[in-house]
Amino acid sequence: MKIRLDAVEERIQRAVQRCGRSRGDITLVAVTKVFPASVIREAYELGLREFGENYVQEFQGKANEVSELKDARFHLIGHLQSNKSKIASELFDVIQTVDTERLAHRLNAAGKPMDVFLEVKLSAEGSKSGALPSELPALIATVTQCSDLRLAGLMTMPPWSDDAEPSRSYFRQLGLLGEQHGLAALSMGMSHDFEVAIEEGATHIRVGTALFGRRKKP
Repeated sequence: MKIRLDAVEERIQRAVQRCGRSRGDITLVAVTKVFPASVIREAYELGLREFGENYVQEFQGKANEVSELKDARFHLIGHLQSNKSKIASELFDVIQTVDTERLAHRLNAAGKPMDVFLEVKLSAEGSKSGALPSELPALIATVTQCSDLRLAGLMTMPPWSDDAEPSRSYFRQLGLLGEQHGLAALSMGMSHDFEVAIEEGATHIRVGTALFGRRKKP
């Protein structure tokens, strides 16, 4: 894993140098879905502290095994149904996929302070979740009124492409929305396109395959 992490760090360094940013601007979220708790612990030993999981139930099964990693932070980066908001609030430190006012209220009602990102749907793909850009003002107003939610920024996931470049326009749109609404944090970019995301202002990149290899379905 160290070889893969070193390679990812080198890619990040090259990207920030190209666009005049610093490595400190970028939070690397290691995506550990489908991998066992032992992989999280190994990554932790290599210095990683931010981890992303897609499914509440899956992480629930390994949370106890990583509970001793006291300064690790766990991000939910997959779609969250509002009926799972209470258990999600217990398991995760950050929810990156808040996309409705109802979900925001449900998370706030759980009574645990947490950081949240608003997921924005910028493509026409039916499989993608997220609030529409036109829905952001109301959603932002709701979240800012929730005493236990701290609005960190915006998140998006562009349509999949083997070529990183088609993602650029979606990342740029998210950056503009962030500027428009005064939100500095942008979670965007994955293993295949995070350099482009960094060039377009990403503050959080979600990297799994480049760190851990291809996931094997259980």
